[in-house]
Amino acid sequence: MYSKIYKKIKKYDTIVIARHVGADPDALGSSLGLKDSILHTFPNKQVYVIGHPASKFKYLGTPIKFKEEWYENSLLIVTDTPDKRRVDGVDASRFKDSIKIDHHPFIEKFCNIEWIDETRTSASEMILELVKNTKLKINEDAASKLYIGLVADSNRFLFSYTTSKTFELAAWLMKTTKIDITKLYETLYLRSLKEIKFQGYIESHLEVTENGVASIKLTDEILHEYNVDPATAGNMINNLNYIEEILVWVSFSEDKANNTIRGSIRSRGPIINEIASRFGGGGHIFASGVRLKNFEEADQMIKSLDVVCKEYQN
Repeated sequence: MYSKIYKKIKKYDTIVIARHVGADPDALGSSLGLKDSILHTFPNKQVYVIGHPASKFKYLGTPIKFKEEWYENSLLIVTDTPDKRRVDGVDASRFKDSIKIDHHPFIEKFCNIEWIDETRTSASEMILELVKNTKLKINEDAASKLYIGLVADSNRFLFSYTTSKTFELAAWLMKTTKIDITKLYETLYLRSLKEIKFQGYIESHLEVTENGVASIKLTDEILHEYNVDPATAGNMINNLNYIEEILVWVSFSEDKANNTIRGSIRSRGPIINEIASRFGGGGHIFASGVRLKNFEEADQMIKSLDVVCKEYQN
């Protein structure tokens, strides 16, 4: 697989790299890190990372808007995205040649070459392995982005997906590029005072069901009051780990610009991606996302998650 992907990268002069909507550090780290690696190896290629920018993670780099002419004679590489409808900013079916590199459970085939491994912590881990096993080169810029993606999606190597191979790749990265991981952790976890206050609001207004589903509904008015965007609100759900009375926790953030409710779901045991898929979303068994039409659908999802928690406890 490594050789197939490398040969495609070497063949094309123009490469477009995309990732999923509502980008997180792994989506951005894997796509932007891959771009840096390709350009470090082939300086004369044109490589574009496309999609909507994420202000919270602008330190990783800024994707750009796709141009129609790039459909012709370009290679598309999609990272961290299991299905075509969630690819941000581009129609994957219009490319003649395409590659998918993803660690989510399989949903559908939409690229010519697909490398899927749901046992991996992150797409960033897979890109690291690709670079390590081909003639692609790594520099400090690529290494920093890929390390942040790896750390963020593994929750600092705490999740069960973390393996000895994960640590081997992290060690190889540090040895090869001598990145300063202390500064990278500071960049990833540094938070503004408004976020701290907003986190306090979330923790004060959590509703918890009898079977351990914690939920928070964040209206547009609340987001404006704390000057927080829906993407930032969704990512803050990760801060509710390890609360004894909670098995599943979910935030629903109103996104008026896109006329949707963004749901971010996490679990400490019950399998949740099947519920997310039932409501049009998807993801990992313990970390998933969804886009809903309204808060009434959110209430229905909470009830479904509560049933899963009850079954899990029984």
